[in-house]
Amino acid sequence: MSGDSGPGFSIRRARTSDVPRIQQLVEPLVQRRILLGKEMVTLYEAVQEFRVAQNADGELIGCGALHVMWSDLGEVRTLAVADDWLGRGVGRALLGRLESDARELGLDRLFCLTFEVGFFGRNGFEDMGEATVDPALYAELLRSHDEGVAEFLDLARVKPNTLGNTRMIKHL
Repeated sequence: MSGDSGPGFSIRRARTSDVPRIQQLVEPLVQRRILLGKEMVTLYEAVQEFRVAQNADGELIGCGALHVMWSDLGEVRTLAVADDWLGRGVGRALLGRLESDARELGLDRLFCLTFEVGFFGRNGFEDMGEATVDPALYAELLRSHDEGVAEFLDLARVKPNTLGNTRMIKHL
């Protein structure tokens, strides 16, 4: 299976018309406190970061986003698969496409904040533990208003929303 498709599905760049369905895919995971909720406006602002999986009928069955954080660092965000497509390679294919996008952009590392440690571990991510970054880079990243950067830096201000998540990293 290539990174762009699998049995009964294909992956493509998201369009603005996909945003309502992306929110529908994410909402059950937000309710189960697996993903942080995002406002519709935030999804539209980030639509160019998203890839979506669609079945043979064109229905969206999964999504995921790649957010650039620094010259060599990106974050996998909002990776979600419809319940009836779980275990069929959709998440792995989406992650593969995001990794390919990351390489095209010149990124060397991918970060994620997740409860799905098993899935990401099987796909080459490792628990960051107490790992920190170079002090000069840390100072630069502190200037960001992006919550993902705060999560990566393990800042106290994001702790209440991310309790129980694991910071994971993969070297590409």
